[in-house]
Amino acid sequence: MSVNSALSLGDFLRSRRVRLDPASFGFSGRRRTPGLRREEVAQRAHISPTWYTWLEQGRGGAPSPEVLERIAGALLLTDPEREHLFMLGLGRPPEVRYRSVETVNPRLQRLLDSLETSPAIIKTASWDVVAWNRAAAVVLTDYGALPADQRNILRFLFLDPAARAKQHDWDSVARFVVGAFRADVARAGLASEVGAFVDELIAVSPEFEALWRSNEVLIHGEAGGVKRLKHPELGSIELEYSAFSVDGRPDLGMIVYMPLDSEMAERIRQRVAQT
Repeated sequence: MSVNSALSLGDFLRSRRVRLDPASFGFSGRRRTPGLRREEVAQRAHISPTWYTWLEQGRGGAPSPEVLERIAGALLLTDPEREHLFMLGLGRPPEVRYRSVETVNPRLQRLLDSLETSPAIIKTASWDVVAWNRAAAVVLTDYGALPADQRNILRFLFLDPAARAKQHDWDSVARFVVGAFRADVARAGLASEVGAFVDELIAVSPEFEALWRSNEVLIHGEAGGVKRLKHPELGSIELEYSAFSVDGRPDLGMIVYMPLDSEMAERIRQRVAQT
């Protein structure tokens, strides 16, 4: 197979079609080739058989996102396969599909735990913290002491006086968090899902309301990359932070806070050991 063939939409669709068992979808009859027929895929995707045939033959032009979503469902594509389908068909990944998350897999938790002196968390697109390490519990917030539905970064920042008092420059932090939250929610298509939460914050925090009404959009990296805290036990802290996507889970993000010097790292290590 040539490189061009391996990267064509038609060849990818055909390879996914022939791997499927017709009997599992209720299709019967003798077949000369394995897998579903083109018209059967079209039937499952609720599109024209002629249009689907053209797509496999490279004659159909650019399909719409809606058509690609239906084809992905008809072919039972995995999330990575669905993304590949969109890249071949439209030259871009599909919109993020948000999934409710309460925890992460053991591999990700082990990664967090390996960062002994660097607070690290994994958050959802709506800024709920779903995983953290011991350093994060000591330096940032003891998330394990809170009910799962209360582990939201915006909720801490605007409603928890202790979390507010920790911030070296609360105004700048609040502005960044609201702007980045807005961007993440829009990217994940979560506007309706977070509506009640936003309304709750608006009702109890005039500062949040003002920032939300400003419609400012920000991303990680635009806040300078350094977090400054006034910690009740550790004193003044400066942490350099970086944000990472989670492989295979575009709805999750990991943030790691690195101590700026060995002395600060040792202070965190000792404090973690005491807990």
